[in-house]
Amino acid sequence: MPQLRLGINIDHVATIRNARKRHPLAHPDLTRAAEAAIAGGADSITFHLREDRRHVMDEDVRRLMGYLKQRAIPVNLEMAATAEMESIALKSKPHAVCLVPEKRREVTTEGGLDILRGGRKLATTVNRLAASGIRVSLFINPDLQQVAAAYASGAAAIELHTGAYCEAKGAAQKRELKRLQRAAEEAHALGLEVHAGHGLNYANTPAIAAIPEIVELNIGHFLIGEAVFIGLEHAVRRMRTIMGKART
Repeated sequence: MPQLRLGINIDHVATIRNARKRHPLAHPDLTRAAEAAIAGGADSITFHLREDRRHVMDEDVRRLMGYLKQRAIPVNLEMAATAEMESIALKSKPHAVCLVPEKRREVTTEGGLDILRGGRKLATTVNRLAASGIRVSLFINPDLQQVAAAYASGAAAIELHTGAYCEAKGAAQKRELKRLQRAAEEAHALGLEVHAGHGLNYANTPAIAAIPEIVELNIGHFLIGEAVFIGLEHAVRRMRTIMGKART
């Protein structure tokens, strides 16, 4: 099986910082978080610039992009498919962009993009980003129709939303796992690179990591929370070990 990459989402380091002071140089520093994640075995750093700037801010993007580009660490910028965010991505030129749905009142991303309804607009955004050399992925539910629509949009990759699987128990979780497996198989057959993320932790990651078509996991909230107790470097290293065992 291809080597499984690990991207660490550091949004909630900014959430903790903003609870006291909304300033890019305030404690805890996002570049320090990225450094710890990389030391623990992260292959890339993910962060989501939301339209309401609830955690990561524009200056964070500039600082992180500069810091990580100097160290040749890939950046995965999560964003909504809006003109404002597209402009920011085209100026900052991250290695990758993951287009995600966004609602102002949601606590976190609640589901995948509905590409069937917004395919034409998404395809335009995908094409412009890809033309500038950015790898574009689409965050979708494990639905075969959405996989086909993602392929038709011209995206290079999809990220499967694992939230329903992570929240389910028993037989329901097994059904959700099968949906993820089928979606990953179909996407791989079409030539899409397959990623996965949302709600993953030490207990539920092995079954996802064992799906051979998946080549990248993006994990944030759980590992930032675990870092409170054991430190971010150790939290990431433990996840890296769990992924490796599941893969072999």
